[in-house]
Amino acid sequence: MKKFEEKTLSSEKIFTGKVISLQVDDVELPDGKTGKREIIKHPGAVAVIALTSENKIIMVEQYRKALERSLVEIPAGKLEKGEEPVLSAKRELEEETGYECEKMEHIISFYTSPGFADELVHMYVAHNLKKKENAAPLDEDEFVEMLELTLEEAQTYMDEGKIQDAKTAYAVQYLQLKKAMTS
Repeated sequence: MKKFEEKTLSSEKIFTGKVISLQVDDVELPDGKTGKREIIKHPGAVAVIALTSENKIIMVEQYRKALERSLVEIPAGKLEKGEEPVLSAKRELEEETGYECEKMEHIISFYTSPGFADELVHMYVAHNLKKKENAAPLDEDEFVEMLELTLEEAQTYMDEGKIQDAKTAYAVQYLQLKKAMTS
């Protein structure tokens, strides 16, 4: 048995939706007692740090129903079934911003909420951006406005609460660290 492992005794699917599913597992805890775990299964996602030739960060503003408000975020989206993360990153960049890139560099993959979800986000940096003439359209239920922010403006957006999601905060801090290391 792995350290602190919780052995699944039974699992019940509660809901299966377009993006996620929810299950409740009965588990045996490391001390032999039992407990319940509510788990969200997610196909995974990608996020893209894209910088213009003027060194501005490409972001999108969109409404997030779970929060009942808009957020400013880096381009991102869920993995399609069987899709390689790097191809998903290129697709999401094009759909949400109209840009394509010569190279996508993977920088990290991280779990968003491992206490109850298995969503794994693969983060990339897009290199050598070029505006595409006939870019792929947004998903039919997706409405976004593209923004280009300096690193300082992005930090102000964080201070003002316009940027509050983890992937975008990580991206801004990643860029700040890179800048500090080259200064």
